Amino acid sequence: MDMHLIRLGILLFLLGLLTGLAAPKLKNPRMGLSSHLEGAMNGMFLVIVGLIWSRLELSHAWLIVTFWLVVYAAYANWLATLLAAVWGAGAPMMPIAAADRTGSASQERVIGTLLISLAVSIIAGCVLILVGLTL
Repeated sequence: MDMHLIRLGILLFLLGLLTGLAAPKLKNPRMGLSSHLEGAMNGMFLVIVGLIWSRLELSHAWLIVTFWLVVYAAYANWLATLLAAVWGAGAPMMPIAAADRTGSASQERVIGTLLISLAVSIIAGCVLILVGLTL
């Protein structure tokens, strides 16, 4: 799983770089910058988790749960901010980057669902990683 995390991290880092190139063309370039940064930072996060993966002392089942929690959270973070940038939406959940830009109700639901679910996922994943490192 460690190499999968590293590969997925490098892929997300690349997606973040490409998002940075596209950011000026998006409906909300400032949110595009946020998406660029989320891709780059979360890509590095996945690479780091991949590098420490062999040190985690968790059961196989918990390792699988941890893997999917952090991968989902990393990609959902990039995707939520990218969708907000493309749609010109996101003000209810991300008022600083979205400014006053609000999308349709369904667009805001998609963004909100991604943001809330990724927050729960990344917190749970980090707790599991911390537990796995301290056992």
